[in-house]
Amino acid sequence: MAQVNDLSRSLTAFDPISTLVVVVEMSKASWLVSGVVPGVERQPLKKLEPDATALLRLIERWRNEAVRAGRPISRIALAYEAGRDGFWLARWLIARGIEAHVIHSASVAVSRERKRAKTDRLDAAMLMRVFLGWLRGERGHCGMVAIPTMEEEDARRPSRERASLVDERSRITNRMKSALARLGIRGFKPHLRKAPERLAGLRTAEGTGLPANIIEEFRRDMARLALVREQISSIEKTRAERLERAPDTGPHAMVRLLARVIGIGIETADMLVREILSRKLRDRRAVARYAGLTGSPDESGLKRREKGLAKAGNARVRRGLIQLAWRFLMFQKDSALAQWYRTRTEGPSGARKTTMIVALARKLLIALWRLVTTGEVPDGVELRPAA
Repeated sequence: MAQVNDLSRSLTAFDPISTLVVVVEMSKASWLVSGVVPGVERQPLKKLEPDATALLRLIERWRNEAVRAGRPISRIALAYEAGRDGFWLARWLIARGIEAHVIHSASVAVSRERKRAKTDRLDAAMLMRVFLGWLRGERGHCGMVAIPTMEEEDARRPSRERASLVDERSRITNRMKSALARLGIRGFKPHLRKAPERLAGLRTAEGTGLPANIIEEFRRDMARLALVREQISSIEKTRAERLERAPDTGPHAMVRLLARVIGIGIETADMLVREILSRKLRDRRAVARYAGLTGSPDESGLKRREKGLAKAGNARVRRGLIQLAWRFLMFQKDSALAQWYRTRTEGPSGARKTTMIVALARKLLIALWRLVTTGEVPDGVELRPAA
């Protein structure tokens, strides 16, 4: 039976006589709009400024052309490729009665010629071909991206901003440590709050103090570190306040349930819920595929090999899950998943731990998805008492 949220093909019957099909090849400077208008032999192509109102006027003009040709339009289907502009245009069009879709960029097959021609006109024609195949209900042409609401998009921002700030903190700290290593100084921790007070006491390998320019640079870097720490703390505080205000509503209930698992903190739980677990995914295979934790086999004739992870999904989820899998082995040693991992990696003939940790991460993701959707607690997993 077809699933109601299957984005690999359209589940609505396609009638080419009464359906106006539009694709938009979007760029920063212009939009190239292509259409298939019932009753009109030519396939119109129009370049517009990046203006949603102008696009709507163009669609209405093409609809009137179809009506004059004796083909009343009962459905308008529009698609564009996911990219820089995100989902605002799809939401804007849906609010005005147009069926809008966002094509997953990686799902469109392109020519493997070494020097293939590439223009906006050719890209628009390719998008039209795959979109028509998708509308006909045929698999393999392209896949669509689920269009989030404004609230769902906004809910992901704190976790992503915090991750960016943590990377910035590491970058500044590593740069300062590298500068100190060039002077023969090791062991100094510039990320500590009292680090600025200890700068004057540092001595190089030659026994002298730090040069004046290095000290000035370090003080500016430490001021940035203090600001980054303050911003990270502000994000975490705001998140905690929101969870306290509405602990049992929507994704907040999922976050609180995940945080009860020993070894999972609020930050990891919030990232998993906002990025993947709150999405309406079809089954466990779709969950693993969205995280990019599925294999990529290479088979041709007698050749059989595995090229590793597909890495086609959400990189934030994939990185976080592999880190969580190592942490899970420390805090949930008696769980069925941890025992499964140990039985396959221990002994002289055991598999490589770094290979099996990916399999554990995939199983752990599916187990957590079942926990937040059905309430099924994984075997042997210990939970903190409910607050």
